[in-house]
Amino acid sequence: MSKTVFLNGEYLKDDEAKISIFDRGFVFGDGVYEVVPVVNHTVLDKAPFLERFNRSLKEIELKLPFSENALLEMINELIKRNNLKEGGVYMQITRGVAPRDFAFPENITPTCMAFAFEKEIINNPKAKTGIKVVTVPDIRWKRRDIKSIALLAQCIAKQEASKKGAYEGWMVEDGYVTEGTSSSAYIVKDGVIITRPLTNTILPGIRRKILLELAEKYDIKIEQRAFTPQEAYEADEAFLSSATTFVLPIVEIDGHQIGDGKPGKLFLKMRKMYIDSALQIAGVKL
Repeated sequence: MSKTVFLNGEYLKDDEAKISIFDRGFVFGDGVYEVVPVVNHTVLDKAPFLERFNRSLKEIELKLPFSENALLEMINELIKRNNLKEGGVYMQITRGVAPRDFAFPENITPTCMAFAFEKEIINNPKAKTGIKVVTVPDIRWKRRDIKSIALLAQCIAKQEASKKGAYEGWMVEDGYVTEGTSSSAYIVKDGVIITRPLTNTILPGIRRKILLELAEKYDIKIEQRAFTPQEAYEADEAFLSSATTFVLPIVEIDGHQIGDGKPGKLFLKMRKMYIDSALQIAGVKL
């Protein structure tokens, strides 16, 4: 069955949605994107999502071509038309269609696209078994704080991790872990959550923001600093977070067992707190 997607103000069947080969997103990767999780037909974390989306747009001198309310209405319409109970909505805005020239062209209309997808989030079996991670070189550009659609470096890193039988790759630069190819990275030592501080070296993860707020609320110690792969090997626990995984435990890094090789107590606490919060937003009785 065809899915309904959004393209430039229209709701179309996925096989009917077309863009020009001269779109700057296609030619240059000139655009930004966001992914929002959906639980019980409900969009989560609206405020931080809008804040980050607008920030990325501003950093590349683009503006939303419609209001934030219209954007949220579009997302909800996609959820409704695709009968999406759990999963996410992906959306991206590119600078639009123009002759190929590196400088930003003036007075062109941005291309706006979005689609919904199903994914098991709440009962993700990996939350019980844990996942394997391998370290990979971080070969990305210097503005990783912008959620750019140009993701070739992350694709290369994810492919390298996949070839090694791992679920995720932790990227390493100058001897320190930056983040995952599509997730934020954390280790736990002596009851303290350690994660890299926000700079242009990493993406400001929305789940990261909420998890750290929850940790602070419940007096869980946080240390925002860079850590090495060796520290990760010797950690008591490790985990990652992203839009459609929420929080997942890491039980092995580069072949080194983490802790006792099972999801750790602090991970379990953090995942439960986040899911309880998400279900409350989604109107699900706990």
